[in-house]
Amino acid sequence: MNEENFSPQQSLQVIQSMISKTRQNFHDNSKYFLLWGWLATIAISGQFVLKVIFHYEKFFQVWFILFIGIALSNYWMIKDGKKEKVKTYVGESMSNLWLGMAISFFVLSMLFVKMGWYYCYPFFIMMYGLGTFVSGKILQFTPFVIGGILAWVLSIVSAWFDFDYQMLFAVAALLISYIIPAHLLRLHQQNQKSAYGR
Repeated sequence: MNEENFSPQQSLQVIQSMISKTRQNFHDNSKYFLLWGWLATIAISGQFVLKVIFHYEKFFQVWFILFIGIALSNYWMIKDGKKEKVKTYVGESMSNLWLGMAISFFVLSMLFVKMGWYYCYPFFIMMYGLGTFVSGKILQFTPFVIGGILAWVLSIVSAWFDFDYQMLFAVAALLISYIIPAHLLRLHQQNQKSAYGR
């Protein structure tokens, strides 16, 4: 079909099809997102408990839990690499967004190594908000959009608290903007599969 005969309705159908496919790919790959989301939540919660409740000086050691994520992710990538997957422009946009987010988190971490960690969490929470808000807009999935906005609000409010309690804001932001919407999207896709399967 040439571009002259490509109606606005057909263009909309193509876009909706790409979004639907990207949602399905996100559902298929959500184990990665949820793994890292839950590991970060556990690590920050553990850091809070070790530092604030037990006054353990080496509270940062809880972050070694991320090695579990690295090992599991590599295993899943090798396993999933054997399966062919259809790529879409929307899907590539999502992949590039989260690659950029991962690099930005790394860069921020390096900056805070130099500048000190006292106000790191408001910036991390802001980044959670950015990633989930844009993801929600791309996928046309409102819970991600709302979660991103709420994360931005938490980012601002957390700046008025000490480092110890900024950790709790970070946990709340991960749950509200990332983990809960990701689980809702999985549930939405599973319900759609069930409906089409009937």
